[in-house]
Amino acid sequence: MPLPTSPVIRRARLGAELRQLRRREALTLEQVCDRLGWASTSKLSRIELGQSRPDLADVLDLLDVYKVPTPARDALIVIARDAATSRGWWKTLGEMSERQRTYAELEAGAADIVEYQPAVVPGLLQTPAYARVLVAAGAQLTPEVDVEAEVRARALRQEVLRRAYPPRYTAVLAEAVCDPGDLPVAVWREQLRHLVAVTGLSHVTVRLLPRGAAGGGLHPLTPYSCYAFPDPADPRTVMLEALTTDVRLATVLDVDRYERMTEALMASALSPEETVTVLARRVGEE
Repeated sequence: MPLPTSPVIRRARLGAELRQLRRREALTLEQVCDRLGWASTSKLSRIELGQSRPDLADVLDLLDVYKVPTPARDALIVIARDAATSRGWWKTLGEMSERQRTYAELEAGAADIVEYQPAVVPGLLQTPAYARVLVAAGAQLTPEVDVEAEVRARALRQEVLRRAYPPRYTAVLAEAVCDPGDLPVAVWREQLRHLVAVTGLSHVTVRLLPRGAAGGGLHPLTPYSCYAFPDPADPRTVMLEALTTDVRLATVLDVDRYERMTEALMASALSPEETVTVLARRVGEE
C-alpha cells in the first residue's frame, strides 16, 4: 500500500524542481510566460514558490518548454499530481481553517513528527474538552473563529495517529504543560489521562522536560514542529507557531538547527517511562 503524501510539501518540491529546470535552460520568468501565452509571471512565480495547487496541464506545458525527457518527466508528473490533489481525509472538512489545513497536510504525509510545546498540549494529543477551552480562549482575540468547527477539525487531524501506516510521533513538553492553570479540574485530569493512554501506541512518544532543565542551555522561544517524509527528496520542514500566523522553514540550514535543538531537548527530558510515571502521579493514578 503506497504511503500518503503531503500536498503542501509536494507543491514545494515541484516548485523547486521546476525553478531549477527553468534556470538550467537559462530562461527568465517572462520568457517562459511569453512562450506559453500566460498573461503575467505571477502564475509561474506562485507555482515555483509552492504557493498554489498546480494545474497538471500547466505543468505538462512547462515540462515541454524545459525539454524534460523520460523518465524524469514521468517522475515530475507524479509529484505534480500529488501536489494538485485534494484527496484525503481533510477534504471532508471544508470548515477547517487555513492554519489547521496546513498542519493537516503536513501531518498527512509525514513519516516522522516531533513537536515541542512549552505551555499547552499539542493539537494531535488534545481531548475535545481541552481543545474547546483553548480555542474558546483564542476566540477572544479572533471572534470570527467557529469554536466547534475548530474542535472537530482538530479531532479529524488526530486520525493520522491511528491510520494503518501512522507517522512516528514524539512530543517534547515542558513540565508546565502538566499544570492545570485555569482549566476546569475535570478537563485537566481527562487530558492528562489521555496523554498516558496515547503513549500506549507504539509509534507515539511523550517526553517531559522538567522545570529548570534546558537543552544544553538552549531555550526555544516558540512552539515548533518538525516533519520528515517517506521520500527523502521531499524537503524536511519546521513549523513555528505564533499568535496570528505560522512560519514554515524548509532550508537545510534552518531545519538542521531545529533538529539539533530537538536533540538537546531530548537529552534533558525525562525518559518515556519516567514521563508516564509523572503524568500518572499528577492525576493520582500511579
